[in-house]
Amino acid sequence: MLNWKLYFNKNHNTLKRYFRLYVAFLSCLSLSALHGQTVYHHVNNTGVTELLDELANLKVIELNDAFKPYSRMEIATWLQQASENRGQLNKRQLQELDFYLKDFNKELKPDKDFDKRLDGYYHKDSLFTFSINPILGIQYWSNENGTAYHRRNGLQMFSYIGDRVGIYASLRDNHENKLLNDTAYLTPRTGANYKAQYDFSEMLGGLSYDWNWGRISVVKDFLQVGTNYHGANIVSGKAPSYAYVRLTIRPVHWLDFNYIHGWLVSEVVDSARSYTYAGAVRDVFHDKYMALNFFTLKPFDQFHFSFGNSIVYSDLGIHPAYLIPVMFFKSVDHTYNATTNAAGQNNTMFFDFSVRSLKHLHLYGTWFLDVITISTLFDENNHSNHWSMKGGLRISNLIPNVTATAEYTRTNPLAYKNDLETTQYESNHYNLGHYLRDNSDELYVSLSYKPIRAFRAQVYYIKARKGPDYPYIRERDETGQSLVLGKSFMESVEWQKEQIGFKINYQVINDGYVFLEYAKRTINGDQERYTPEIFYGNTNTWSVGLHLGF
Repeated sequence: MLNWKLYFNKNHNTLKRYFRLYVAFLSCLSLSALHGQTVYHHVNNTGVTELLDELANLKVIELNDAFKPYSRMEIATWLQQASENRGQLNKRQLQELDFYLKDFNKELKPDKDFDKRLDGYYHKDSLFTFSINPILGIQYWSNENGTAYHRRNGLQMFSYIGDRVGIYASLRDNHENKLLNDTAYLTPRTGANYKAQYDFSEMLGGLSYDWNWGRISVVKDFLQVGTNYHGANIVSGKAPSYAYVRLTIRPVHWLDFNYIHGWLVSEVVDSARSYTYAGAVRDVFHDKYMALNFFTLKPFDQFHFSFGNSIVYSDLGIHPAYLIPVMFFKSVDHTYNATTNAAGQNNTMFFDFSVRSLKHLHLYGTWFLDVITISTLFDENNHSNHWSMKGGLRISNLIPNVTATAEYTRTNPLAYKNDLETTQYESNHYNLGHYLRDNSDELYVSLSYKPIRAFRAQVYYIKARKGPDYPYIRERDETGQSLVLGKSFMESVEWQKEQIGFKINYQVINDGYVFLEYAKRTINGDQERYTPEIFYGNTNTWSVGLHLGF
């Protein structure tokens, strides 16, 4: 039997050293801690995130904007940091800060004793927080081709239990009087899984548990990966929401790590499992999953470099190798599918940088690699590299309250594509990557002015092009190695849109917006395939609407 008294006397100094190291380790974790309780903020509710972007450009806060949605607690913490540096903000920014704190002080204050936003119902005590609000919205378009509208209604709620557990849910029922978002349409609008003619519903929700340096969540929500101001090209969030497990770890101040394992919707019928009963046919879809990891390093102040990889896989069930967050999934795929590439899964890699080292200036770029051959990476005569690249800049408040943005995206032919329907980079047949899909490019330029609290006036220009839609054909070289030969970029322009417009929107109350937009569009090419009918040809479109909740 071990004599614990003798052992302790002999090893007293060693144990003290270990204890000090342990305390130091916990202190490091607490310095970089994730704050407890997670409820995710809707990615389309951009009012507060636009202010956060401004604050980051002023170097008041440090923002990693390549992986969204943010949690409400993260937003609240950033607003609190800005409140501690109020002397660096102008009058309008201070008014916006106080306006958003009416909502996000729910995460910061121990009770309801603060200037609070208007809520349908709100309760808070030492254990339990609960908030519920309505969702209402309508948008109306009118031009030479006619009129269209989209309306929605529903409820959204969130709750915290203790210091660790967060729960949220929202349901919105949608109706369009015309088809505005077919899977083939080249529009950044969020996709819809129509249940009847132009009707669809969207249910979001999640359950999360937080600890000092991480969190794990099970959610059905949107996901955006890649720094952008007009359409992410790693994961865009265009597809209808799907369920995923999200793990976030921040063990030190210079590292953020995110991992998701998602249950995508293939809509590919598995005939072997489909059946007929009592005269009714039940189509069963092939299972489809996605694993994705995303490392963000912060080697310098206001400098973020991110990298990661993903795999869309099917026919394996939920595979344990893809539940290991830090794996290089392409290598795993080689292990399990070494005999034939036809049985392989769909692997991608990506890189992202975001730099705000100079006050007022944000430089950023993303690179999504689907298929790549290093030896021919910069050979314009070789088209075997299927990738998407984005680069841009934003200048904020060099002139007070004025923001200028310029962004260019180019996607080579066959990027995001695969020869197997069950492993396509999509969910509900909506592409997970950039909304223009492969063989496309886009120039986006905007200038916005915010003269008063939560009011923005914006002018913008968009030129988007789409080349031929090539089939994904797998071949074999003389050694038997499988390869997919690419095509020349934009051999012809099959669809093109030029759009110039202005938009004004005002957040009257928290989460309550009114807006007006005018857009002059010229769309040429294969309009029937890629464009809602109301926007065919040359149009002058007026749009007006309101949103209460998202």
